[in-house]
Amino acid sequence: MDSELSFFCLLVKQGSLASTARELNLTPPAVSRRLSALEDRLGVRLLNRTTRRISLTSEGEVYFAHAQRILSDIDDMERLVSSSRAAPKGLLRVNAPLGFGRSYIGPAISVFSQDFPDVEVQLHLTDRPVSLPDDSIDVSVRFGEMPDSRLIAKKIANNRRLLVSSPGYLRAVGAPAHPHDLTQHQCIVLRQNDAAYGNWRLSRGGRTETIKVHGKLSTNDGEVALNWALEGHGILMRAEWDIAKYLRSGRLVQVLTDYDTPPADIYAVYPERLNLSAKVACFVEHLRGYLGQHADGPSPVASNW
Repeated sequence: MDSELSFFCLLVKQGSLASTARELNLTPPAVSRRLSALEDRLGVRLLNRTTRRISLTSEGEVYFAHAQRILSDIDDMERLVSSSRAAPKGLLRVNAPLGFGRSYIGPAISVFSQDFPDVEVQLHLTDRPVSLPDDSIDVSVRFGEMPDSRLIAKKIANNRRLLVSSPGYLRAVGAPAHPHDLTQHQCIVLRQNDAAYGNWRLSRGGRTETIKVHGKLSTNDGEVALNWALEGHGILMRAEWDIAKYLRSGRLVQVLTDYDTPPADIYAVYPERLNLSAKVACFVEHLRGYLGQHADGPSPVASNW
């Protein structure tokens, strides 16, 4: 069964019957007969083919996606049974938030790909976390507390949410002294995930206050919100990783520094079935090291593998 899956995946990746035939040291008619036998057994057409190229049918797309996952799982199973974690290989599907994924996870994967050339990485960026377990995702990068105890979550970086503003905005209207003062300020609100819109929670000394903030500007894009704060449009709650360089340069300043906001530590999350996967273990450890060395966040967390 896995030989059929491998054959079909190779055929799709090669893009033509002729190149697949060369790869397998067969004749193109032999490859065509093997494909036809597979389609006859399944009772559906998997590929549209011409003399020059092939393309997936809708059924072929489903078969290809599942074939890749199954072959990857077989790879993991064989490596687990043989207790060999030295050379990770196979397909690794990663999900991350849009802004953080562009700024940090994409560059981290670039280095990972050089160090582990036998791992094929697919990066999927979204404006909200995907639900795990998900057959199309192996590792999801997330911020804050993990609500699902059935998942394995490894902390890869410390992180805080901070309230910040441009110095110009504070010179014009003054700085808030207490959380309730935020109701009198222009607050830039991020509409992300399923969090209550415009509700900011601040804590001090065991007491938490929830403030309903307002402002003329709101968005679902963190980079847009950050640019608005830099341009003096109001107060923003944003992850330290996104704003550290602006705090250092003085373009942004922190407000209400005596108050804590909800946790935003960064985790790599994956299903329990992948706990002993070589490619997942190496990738998560790589992320921890990369973020500790190459980014604007706090000091890296200690390894707990």
